[in-house]
Amino acid sequence: MKFDFKGITAEELSFKLNRVKLNTEDKLDIKPQFSRQVRKVTGNDKLNFIALSVKIQSTEAEPKPFDINVTLVGVFEVEVANENEERTFVIEGTKLLYPYLRAAVTNLTAGAYVAPLNLPVISGPIFPEDRDVFAFSVDNSKLN
Repeated sequence: MKFDFKGITAEELSFKLNRVKLNTEDKLDIKPQFSRQVRKVTGNDKLNFIALSVKIQSTEAEPKPFDINVTLVGVFEVEVANENEERTFVIEGTKLLYPYLRAAVTNLTAGAYVAPLNLPVISGPIFPEDRDVFAFSVDNSKLN
C-alpha cells in the first residue's frame, strides 16, 4: 500500500456560545462525538478524501457552555491492492488527520475568547471499528 497526503482543508468550523449557568461544584462533561466519511473521486480511483469531524452539542439533559462543529477533509492519493490495504489506509489517514482536528478545536475555542479546549491525545485508532478484534490468528489449514 502506498498513499500520499496531498493536503487538508476545513469544510466546517463553527462555534456557538450558550448562555448556560454551571454550578462551580458540577463537573463539566464535554463528550465530543467523532465521525468520519471516506469518499473516492469518480473517474480517479486513486484520489480519496477522508472527512474527520467532531461535534459538541448542548442539550437540555446535558447542557454545555458552547456548541462546536469542526470538519476537516484530507486529500490523499492512494494505491491499494486489496480491501485490507484500503482499511489500513483509512485507519492511517484518520490518525494523520486527528492532530489537525485537535489543533482546529483548540484554536477555534481560543479565538472565541473562552478557555481553549484540548481534545485528548489518542495514540491508537480513534474509532472502535478500527481496532483489531483478535490479537493474533492461527491458520488451521497448515497444521497437521
